[in-house]
Amino acid sequence: MNPVVHELLERAKQRAQERDLPYLGALTPDESWQLLQTDDTAVLVDVRTHAEADWVGQVSLSYDRSCHVEWSTYPDGTRNPDFVAELKARVQPHQIVLFLCRSGVRSHHAAAAAAEQGYTHAINILEGFEGDKNEHHQRSSQNGWRFRGLPWEQH
Repeated sequence: MNPVVHELLERAKQRAQERDLPYLGALTPDESWQLLQTDDTAVLVDVRTHAEADWVGQVSLSYDRSCHVEWSTYPDGTRNPDFVAELKARVQPHQIVLFLCRSGVRSHHAAAAAAEQGYTHAINILEGFEGDKNEHHQRSSQNGWRFRGLPWEQH
């Protein structure tokens, strides 16, 4: 295993122990991007709604390196009953899979569900795509994937 990948996975595991996470671990957006750049088998799964990805933007990765599997549906917000089946159709249980949502909450639940289904390298991306709200209730202003200047695009 690549030493950078090993170090990042160890960091994710340490966070899992500190936070009692039910999956492999958690990484910051910068660490997640570094892992995706270093391990060409790692996959990012965006669990936001299709509307969020369309209206707010998405991570710039090729089709073979990322996919979109909604954790909850738009506009009603109900949990996607096909989440696991859709995940299994795109990602193998042995792959490193990084889950991303708006702020890190839905992706936490998605990583937990994946781990329950045998995904041994499920990782939550902390802060999410847009990050936490600031004092004016605005996102993308203090943390998150976009705030950190990592590659993203809007269609």
